[in-house]
Amino acid sequence: MYESRTIRSRLSMSETRKPPEVLVLGLGNPKLADDGIGVHVVRHLARDPEIPAGLKPMDAGAFGFRLLSKLTKAQAVLMVDAAELGAPAGSTRLLEREALALHISRGGRIGAHESGLVGLLTLARSEGYQPKRLALLAVQPQIMEWGEDMSQAVSESLPLVCAQVVRTVLAWQESA
Repeated sequence: MYESRTIRSRLSMSETRKPPEVLVLGLGNPKLADDGIGVHVVRHLARDPEIPAGLKPMDAGAFGFRLLSKLTKAQAVLMVDAAELGAPAGSTRLLEREALALHISRGGRIGAHESGLVGLLTLARSEGYQPKRLALLAVQPQIMEWGEDMSQAVSESLPLVCAQVVRTVLAWQESA
């Protein structure tokens, strides 16, 4: 898999304390080609028996306010979704809290369901919830129309996106 042996050895060498949980939300609609990249990532991670302890992948699909209870219980949330980055298809960018807010405020598009995500995060904040870590791992889509097959560029980026999720989770856990 993607760096599994390295991850396993890093974890075994770390303290024996239980690592903090990081909720990894896979957002998107797999029936809209590349928009489903987030869902594909968490499904891939969920099948991998060697993901780091504490990494909690969740298929959030096109989500909704039902996610609020999961979101408010997590100390760290990493969302994975297609987003317009103005970059080649399959490119990624990690947008942490401030960069994510700036991206949205400047009109940066996040998947086909951006308004729902903004509404959900706003509602969570109004309920007093602020996770210690919050970020979006954005993946530049190529095709955002009906079809279950992702573009070649985004399909080929899947293992790299999964590896980036794992690296981000490990870095957050180490800094906790």
